[in-house]
Amino acid sequence: MGLFSGLFRSRDKPKNSTAGSTYTFYMGGSTSGKRVTEQSAMQMTAVYSCVRILSEAVAGLPLHLYKYNDKGGKEKAIEHPLYRILHDEPNPEMTSFIFRETLMTHLLLWGNAYSQIIRNGKGEIVALYPLMPNKMKVDRDENGVLYYEYTHSSDEADTMKNTTVRLSSYDVLHIPGLGFDGLVGYSPIAMAKNAIGMAIACEEYGAKFFANGAAPSGVLEHPGVIKDPQRVRDSWQSTYGGTANSHRVAVLEEGMKYTPISISPEQAQFLETRKFQINEIARIFRVPPHMVGDLEKSSFSNIEQQSLEFVKYTLDPWVIRWEQALSRALFTEEEKTSMFIKFNLEGLLRGDYVSRMNGYATARQNGWMSANDIRELENLDLIPDEQGGNLYLINGSMLPLKNAGAFANKDTNKEEDTDKNEEVLEVEEPSTDNRDRPSKRTPRTGT
Repeated sequence: MGLFSGLFRSRDKPKNSTAGSTYTFYMGGSTSGKRVTEQSAMQMTAVYSCVRILSEAVAGLPLHLYKYNDKGGKEKAIEHPLYRILHDEPNPEMTSFIFRETLMTHLLLWGNAYSQIIRNGKGEIVALYPLMPNKMKVDRDENGVLYYEYTHSSDEADTMKNTTVRLSSYDVLHIPGLGFDGLVGYSPIAMAKNAIGMAIACEEYGAKFFANGAAPSGVLEHPGVIKDPQRVRDSWQSTYGGTANSHRVAVLEEGMKYTPISISPEQAQFLETRKFQINEIARIFRVPPHMVGDLEKSSFSNIEQQSLEFVKYTLDPWVIRWEQALSRALFTEEEKTSMFIKFNLEGLLRGDYVSRMNGYATARQNGWMSANDIRELENLDLIPDEQGGNLYLINGSMLPLKNAGAFANKDTNKEEDTDKNEEVLEVEEPSTDNRDRPSKRTPRTGT
């Protein structure tokens, strides 16, 4: 038994993306020479923008707890304790928006989002508190049972005061990102550290270029031997370096000559490189370029379609991760069959006003939406049931297929023709004038 448990543990042991595995930062080093971490990456405007867009989008979506009713439909489980925790206030310190925004930020930067589940004596969930992913370690014990170790430091400067708390999977809400073992996600920042490092290098290059007065560096040539070259360099830098000293007239003494040696930013395609790196970072997070400020390939005709694709291909997978992780960690086995958690994406998919009205008109005329169904989507007050608010209507001119055109029932048509031919002709009253008077006719059938 011990042999099999050891094999199970070595095979399925999860590896955290920030705890020393082969895809970590190695002290944040990248091929560009810049140190890349989750914190330093957020100093890049493109990374900050992508993380903010996605985290605020998920945090701003309506989140509701539903239960199945006896009629085969669903309804909001407002009376359930989880409804208020998810929809309003996960803990006394955070709103639902801040809580989801924080966890989504962790998920985008570290590839994992953790939250401690606080329960009362009855086992009911009373609060959810976020946990920092870089302080969490996921492992299995000798029996193959998953557990979480969280290292808490009361003093950041003194690592000797760190305390480690072991939590079971019953007490942790874990939302993993993309990973290889299905348990722990990879950090997108660690996986794309070279692209982000290059973007940081380009940004620093531009900042230093303008800090030197937007002038290229060069060489000071002297016909003789300089006893203290460091003093000459510092004197030149303090006199002509920096944006405050730009365009000043340089005075060279003792036959000195200044020769620029650096190429210009245009020749190095500095701006094109920065633009490409911004698109590269947007590609990592699957965010449309127009949402991070790049409108080069966007127009009035395609920007709405790009926004819809953002909801479908970017937000929807993240939302599914959230919904399934919340259901798995927060529901009991009985509740998993009778309740579900749902983010409402309808508001982002509605489109413009004219498109919505045309869609509502089609749904209303075909009988699969009532007036109250439409008003609820538009956040309008519902019409009372006695006034027909929940009435489902259909266009009256529509006929069954068997009674329409060439598909009409021939037997039915024959019966209708027979009924018409069996009508009794009207009998005229006798006239005193016998001339040209028609003879009295009797009822007849047939033709």
